[in-house]
Amino acid sequence: MKVARYLMCRPSYFGVSYVINPWMENQIGQSDQSVAAQQWDALHRTFTDTIGVEVSLIPPVDGLPDMVFTANAGLVEGCRFVPSRFMHQERRGEETHFIEWFSAAGYEIIDIPGYQEGAGDMLNWTSPTGESTLVCASGFRSDFETAERVASVVNRSTLAVQLVDPRFYHLDTCFCPLPGGHIIWFPGAFSESSQAAIRDLIPSDLRFEVQAEDATRFCCNAVGLTHKNQRHVVMGHVGSDAQTWLEGKGFAVHVRPLTEFLKAGGSAKCLTLRLDSGLV
Repeated sequence: MKVARYLMCRPSYFGVSYVINPWMENQIGQSDQSVAAQQWDALHRTFTDTIGVEVSLIPPVDGLPDMVFTANAGLVEGCRFVPSRFMHQERRGEETHFIEWFSAAGYEIIDIPGYQEGAGDMLNWTSPTGESTLVCASGFRSDFETAERVASVVNRSTLAVQLVDPRFYHLDTCFCPLPGGHIIWFPGAFSESSQAAIRDLIPSDLRFEVQAEDATRFCCNAVGLTHKNQRHVVMGHVGSDAQTWLEGKGFAVHVRPLTEFLKAGGSAKCLTLRLDSGLV
């Protein structure tokens, strides 16, 4: 049986020490290290003990507080790893450490010039019939031209979307592809033309539109997977209507509060990077 595998990084040096997104404003020095560790541990146990998937760990590095958000390390496809190239100087120090980890693990490193922030801005949606589309966001952190070059490496067609709300600076903060072709998303984060493109691509019965109140608590920054024929979704917050919809589609919903990480602009999806099948 195939077991999903993820990469995580303990929050040993996590904190808010600079501002590169709206969530960080007025939060410098305000994170609670002990609470962050407890929340991260609960998330880790959900994957390893509750669901039963594999989690590898990359050592945290002092001075790189956002390294805990491994989704931004890059993209994985088979034995190939395309490392991110960060927009902000504050995060560029992470690049070398992620490249070294993947290289030591036997991955082929494929470096592509231009700004792109990995699975933060490039998410794979697979239709119920098995066709895959790499949804690529631009607007704040990634260039669509760079994403197209990445898509050629992972051999997927692309859908370009534009983010317009700085609170949702990465695609994974407002768009979550799930097993079976389902998604939860917050349309208000996207330009009108991008909303239309997503609705054209994904049938209405597979889409759930999250309310603004839940979107701003990062309901969409969630992890979907299938294990032992059970669909799971792991998230830091869920609204009652979204939970009802997800359970009606057959998902086991695991809610683990991640409020300390929201102070830096991240939640469950940001804290994980899928290693075995790459882009979901």
